Amino acid sequence: MAVNLAQDCVHATAQDATALKQVFASLTAESCPKSYNFHMHTVFSDGRLLPEQLMEQALAIGLKGLAITDHHSVDGYRQAQDWLEGWIRAGQIPQGSPDNSQSCPPILWTGVEINADLLNTEVHILCYAFNPDHEAVQPYLLGKELTGHYPPAAQVIEAIHQAGGVAVLAHPVRYKRSPQELVPAAAQIGIDGIEAYYAYNNPSPWQPSPKETQQVLELGKAERLLSTCGTDTHGLSLLQRL
Repeated sequence: MAVNLAQDCVHATAQDATALKQVFASLTAESCPKSYNFHMHTVFSDGRLLPEQLMEQALAIGLKGLAITDHHSVDGYRQAQDWLEGWIRAGQIPQGSPDNSQSCPPILWTGVEINADLLNTEVHILCYAFNPDHEAVQPYLLGKELTGHYPPAAQVIEAIHQAGGVAVLAHPVRYKRSPQELVPAAAQIGIDGIEAYYAYNNPSPWQPSPKETQQVLELGKAERLLSTCGTDTHGLSLLQRL
């Protein structure tokens, strides 16, 4: 018997920052990539997946929640959201999910990855659950990365907060300056979280790098920051980075 997804599935909205923070607070090293994934790219930035292909994989894997974080663009998110809404209206059961047991779709939160300057270092700010039509974020959604001159991280964080969203420092161990410098500095200017669960050496199967994860978790705990997870997918599989 078909499930009426539109009526029977109760979910937070794509712009529900409070619900997303609750999810972030529950994440562990095992959460990604088969339950949640908050760092993925499509053809609308430097990824290889079409948004609808990404969503088909998300359903087949059985993800509970995810965000598309294209660089300086929400076009991939918008296309994926349109696809998901059509899927819900059709009342389909996701083919390929474990035992076809996932009768409700995952939550697709708004997302974007923005280049910014922190301590005179280029960093990436992952932004979630914001209103993509809010005027404060429009300068950062132009569909291309800035080069050579990046907006101050504090300015980006403030814009995301104005749009009702959550700001996260991506992959804190990948920058020219140490996470011991960057994480407290980001916390001081209002960052909400850090990407603690991240695979720095692209292992197969995907798993968070143990040493870096522990290091970042401790820094985040000291600053009372939320921790997120994501594969940073650029290739054709949501279970790998490349």
